[in-house]
Formats: sequence, C-alpha cells, structure tokens
Amino acid sequence: MDLKGKVAYITGGSKGIGLGVAQCLLQHGMKVALSARSQSGLENAITFLDDAENVLGIRTDVSKLSDEKEAIKTILGHWGKIDVVLANAGVGHFAPVYELEEAQWQQMINTNLTGAFYTLKASVDALKASEGYYMTLASLAGTNFFPQGAGYNASKFGVVGFTQAAMLDLRKYNVKVTTIMPGSVSTFFNGNTPSEKDAWKIQPEDIGKLVVDLLQMHPRTLPSKIEVRPTRPDLK
Repeated sequence: MDLKGKVAYITGGSKGIGLGVAQCLLQHGMKVALSARSQSGLENAITFLDDAENVLGIRTDVSKLSDEKEAIKTILGHWGKIDVVLANAGVGHFAPVYELEEAQWQQMINTNLTGAFYTLKASVDALKASEGYYMTLASLAGTNFFPQGAGYNASKFGVVGFTQAAMLDLRKYNVKVTTIMPGSVSTFFNGNTPSEKDAWKIQPEDIGKLVVDLLQMHPRTLPSKIEVRPTRPDLK
C-alpha cells in the first residue's frame, strides 16, 4: 500500500498506542481521524500532533454502534474514503473474579470486544470499497490468562477470536485483517504514568512502526496475528 494520502481511523486515539500509531502514519503522509470519549483528550492529541490539515478528532463511545456509524459518516464526509481502521480503544479492571464488579465486567466487554465489532460493523462497507485494512489492538492477555484477569482475559481472548474470524470473512473482498497482541507497553493504561522506569517496555511508536510495516507488506501476504513483547522483561 502506498501510504501517502491514505486515510486511517484510530479509536482510542487521544493517547498511548493510538496516538503513537497516529504519529507514525502522519510521518508517512497519511491522514488520520482519531476518536475518544474525552473532548479535552482529543484536543490535546491534535495539539501534540500539530498537523491540523491531516488530523481529525471525533468524540465517540465505541460501545455505541450509533457513535461509530456517525464517526465513519464524518470521516467519509471530510476525506471521502477510509483505507485503514485500527480498533484500539480499550479499558482494563483487574481483581479476583469474586471481587470483580458487574459494571467493570460490562465496561471491558462493551469497550474492548463489542467496540471492536461495532467499529468494523460501521466501517466495513468503506473498507470493502477501498480494499483496505482493519486491525484490532488485542493483547498477549488474549492468549495468556493470569490471576485477577478474568474480565480482561475474556475481552481480549474474544478480540483475538473475533478478529481472526473476521479475517476469513473479509479476505475474499481484498480487505486485510490483523490483530496485534502486545505485551507490556509504556502507556497510561491502568493508571500508569509513563516515565524512565518504563524504558524497558514497548513504546507506542514501536507499535506505530509495526502498523506501517503491515501496511507496506506485499498484498499477497497477510500476517493475521502478531505477538509482540519487550525484548527483555523488567529486571528488578
């Protein structure tokens, strides 16, 4: 895919991995629409990216199909096409299953899993038209379960299964589909504040470079599921 002038939509794009991916795509000449629930977060991201001509901020809640449909309508009205969609929005709550609250469970399933479905559901016609690329940001938690991760594991295992099945549905339309499964990433996820202590972790721009590599791969080849982890774990 020649990236210059292509249009990407990134959910959960106001910080962390979404923002890192957006920055990399802009460096390769793409136009990027970011969505998030926080208007102030979107404004901060747009200021940080400093490319008003090629960045569009859209306030959405991915757990609402109507919001995702409206986001896609806005992007098509603004740029006329969508070539790449990254379903990145996610949330995590961690507690033993007997302490995990119903609202926490619902938020993870509705955002992480149902949100990925709604984002694809809303954008699939545009992706068919452009013969584009749909990606989900899953996690190594989508294949490795751990204590206090019942809800998060369930959502991410679901994202991996959903994405792989969607890949089989869409490849006959020349739409590529990939799920990216990172390990520890230096982001604000789960209350973390990135700092020098996170230098051993994957950085958001590393995921951005990975997305660019996927987009530039020959059309005949599809890495449909990618695990990516820090080279060395934190050695305390």
